[in-house]
Amino acid sequence: MSYEAVFFDLDNTLYPYAPCNEAGKRAALAAFRDRGYEMDRETFDELYAAGRRETKRETRGTAASHDRHIYFKRALRRHAGEHDAADALALGDAYWEGYASEMELCDGVERVFDALAEAGTEIAVVTNLTTRVQLQKLSRLAIDDRIDRLVASEEVGREKPSAIPFTTALAAFDRRPSEALMVGDNVDADVVGANAVGMDTALFVADGDAPPVESLDGDRRPDHRLDAFADLTEVAA
Repeated sequence: MSYEAVFFDLDNTLYPYAPCNEAGKRAALAAFRDRGYEMDRETFDELYAAGRRETKRETRGTAASHDRHIYFKRALRRHAGEHDAADALALGDAYWEGYASEMELCDGVERVFDALAEAGTEIAVVTNLTTRVQLQKLSRLAIDDRIDRLVASEEVGREKPSAIPFTTALAAFDRRPSEALMVGDNVDADVVGANAVGMDTALFVADGDAPPVESLDGDRRPDHRLDAFADLTEVAA
């Protein structure tokens, strides 16, 4: 089946997340040490996890729940018992610089984008997280010129699986849900959210660890499961 528009999640869909997250953590740990903190990896991981957990608990459902600068601001207070804006900023910046250094598109992304462009299919990225960071990722991956719209949860005030990110993208293209396909790695955010507004869905996980479709049912069941990104040309183009 062909579609008038295809929406993509960004993280762990267009590129693998895990190696980037690990590179970001290594860079942030190095920044801790460079700024005079005695820190081993175990202590760092505990602080990062605590800052992340506290942030997500207090900002759940908002783009701020993913903000690494908030994680490190809280980690610093936990570790040193003080507020230091310069250090929190440096740690967050170091994380994202390290993260970006490992970003690489999944095999097949460019071929799929070429096929969609040739078919006249509109492309949006519909993603949770802050707009600045997601813009930086699109630029780093050198695909910003291939994307017709970016809808980040920070801009619309709701995170997937809320209907708002999906309906915002549909409205931007003046498309009905039946005319669009959502491709993403997260069953609860991408599949459930898009299914709920009447879109078709495709599950693709960049690290290859997608659950079998047979184990999913109801709104959690995608219309398609992709073993390779390039398989999308058979579905959408």
